[in-house]
Amino acid sequence: MTLVRFFRADGTLDKEVEAEPGQRLLDVAWAAREPLEGACEGVMACSTCHVIVAAADFEKLPAASEEEEDLLDFAAHVTRTSRLACQIILTGDMKTLDVRIPAAATNWMGR
Repeated sequence: MTLVRFFRADGTLDKEVEAEPGQRLLDVAWAAREPLEGACEGVMACSTCHVIVAAADFEKLPAASEEEEDLLDFAAHVTRTSRLACQIILTGDMKTLDVRIPAAATNWMGR
């Protein structure tokens, strides 16, 4: 199990949820009712699932693909540790994952 902690844009904790290895962070966020749209349903054709990963956790993730990096160029409030939630797959050795939802995040799809 991975304890995923979602933080608001201002850095305050929003909620903590447990997730199984193999789950996509985007699916975990949707189930937790976080404001991530994921308009492309997670096929990496948009940047509406942009999250900011805590620096310590970011270093543990596989590197982003060139395509993901290109899509992040279109996201608002991008930082050095920005990633697309659809591209983060939780693993068994991930005990915790802290992510901040950017200020501009909105889920127009109502998931």
